[in-house]
Amino acid sequence: MRVTVDSSKCVAAGLCVMTEASVFDQAEDTGIVTLLTDRPAPEIGDQVREAARICPAVAIAIHEDGDA
Repeated sequence: MRVTVDSSKCVAAGLCVMTEASVFDQAEDTGIVTLLTDRPAPEIGDQVREAARICPAVAIAIHEDGDA
């Protein structure tokens, strides 16, 4: 799995950070998402997918291994 974020779409809700803080963080001054790693460990894959699913701005994309 590879994760990408589109910070221009981010509305700084912070749901991603609350869901998986080892992958997502927020800029201190703006609250905009920052990606800590684009290749999360397999054991947290479900939480990362959930973070993408609940993002109100649809700013997180999940690219599964083997995707073109």
